[in-house]
Amino acid sequence: MNLEQQKKQARELLRAIRAGSAAALTRVRDQHLRWVNVADTTARRDIALHDAQFVIAREQGFASWTKLKAYAEPSPDARHTRLFVADVKWISDRVHGLLQTRRSAGPAALEQIREWHPRFDGCSDEEIGHAPFTEADAQLVYAREHGFDSWGDLVRRVTLLETDSSARAGEPFLAAFEAMKSGEVAALKSLLTGNPQLARDRGTNGNTLLNLAVSIAAHAQPGVGLALVESLLAAGADVNEGNDRGATPLHQAGYSNQCDIAAALIEKGADLDAEAHGSGGTPLIFALFWGHREVSDLLGRHSVAPGNLRACAGLGRIDLMERCFSAETAPTIEACAARGFYRPHSGFPDWQPSTDPQEVLDEALVWACKSGRMEVLPRLLRAGARLDADPYRGTPLLWAAWCNRIETAMWLLDHGAIVDHKATFGGPNHGQGVTALHLASQKGHVSMVRLLIERGADPSITDDLHHGNAQGHANFYGQIVVGDYLRSLGKAPSSDVRGS
Repeated sequence: MNLEQQKKQARELLRAIRAGSAAALTRVRDQHLRWVNVADTTARRDIALHDAQFVIAREQGFASWTKLKAYAEPSPDARHTRLFVADVKWISDRVHGLLQTRRSAGPAALEQIREWHPRFDGCSDEEIGHAPFTEADAQLVYAREHGFDSWGDLVRRVTLLETDSSARAGEPFLAAFEAMKSGEVAALKSLLTGNPQLARDRGTNGNTLLNLAVSIAAHAQPGVGLALVESLLAAGADVNEGNDRGATPLHQAGYSNQCDIAAALIEKGADLDAEAHGSGGTPLIFALFWGHREVSDLLGRHSVAPGNLRACAGLGRIDLMERCFSAETAPTIEACAARGFYRPHSGFPDWQPSTDPQEVLDEALVWACKSGRMEVLPRLLRAGARLDADPYRGTPLLWAAWCNRIETAMWLLDHGAIVDHKATFGGPNHGQGVTALHLASQKGHVSMVRLLIERGADPSITDDLHHGNAQGHANFYGQIVVGDYLRSLGKAPSSDVRGS
């Protein structure tokens, strides 16, 4: 927001009032109770510049001119948070995410609460993690973080941005985010030139424009994403600035399997061992969680941190895996360590990893299957990993189906995995009692669907939550080719599904 522009508008409003404008006087009375019942002639004579400034502030969604000024020009020491999505529901979803991840997202999320909620100022992580914390508390955190005294004030500002294009134009961070989404590199550079601090500002959840650019790059035209990232780095963006969950731009590159951007960030000094969403949540672990083999290989050439069994298995490093065993079947302490990270966002439910050797072995098998690391599967089975175990939201076969690891799925089935085994996947509201065929159908993996059918998968089985069969999953997600193939089998009719 440009403060000089707001000052200019206040002066123009005052001049209009002095000139006898009825519309200008109506604006004052709509926003300033002091002038509601004052006669027109008296109001036009006595209204001062500070009254006009108050009206401008209220029209912009702020409680006072002082609040608008603090928002537009925060002190150099303030970690001011900028809005970049003008959608009240979107902000509310972030509030609910904080509620869900407060105890599990690691020290970054706890620091967000400690910094912005007055009741938790000076509290330890343990005290914050176990104290009563309501939706109203989370709302206050987001309001204060964005420079507002209350949730209501924040909602008013966001609502204004939703409906008023001129208000949106006064938010450079939001404008830069919109330019990046549209792939407008020149527009981003112009905004960075006109607003030198923009590359270092933080948006909602502490995301910098660089962090957001890496996320956007996953869906941008070839070369555009890298150009956005390079523009921000040239403008002074911090390559290691983490968001309110600790995730840095390199974490996001791992999350979205972007090798070119990961390489560029590493060249600029990106920290390969930075942790997010819990202990051990390095950029490599973000990549391995989704089975992103390509960027995992790149990151693994620089660092294998945290080096526990699931990381080594996900990389397919049998040599490093052997260091994780003190005997044929006994994982070491190091193999079980640094597993506080277990989800990359709040869509996955709460879970508490343990040091139970069986859980550690089962999880390592799942992570190896996500990335199709068949070379390590026999060793994990020999150590006692279970083919149909579901340590956290997905068996080895379900993840192989989701990631389209055909050879891995064949290996699992050849060694005894149950093709129609029901398990969990994703969040609790869309992944209960699903099979590998449900997930392969949802993702549109035709070859995987054919393999599972050939190996005896029953397309009539329905999931436990929405009672959709494989064809229903394909139809809901617009997977026409898979839907047509399943329909051609002539078995159960489609049973639709709301989400999986």
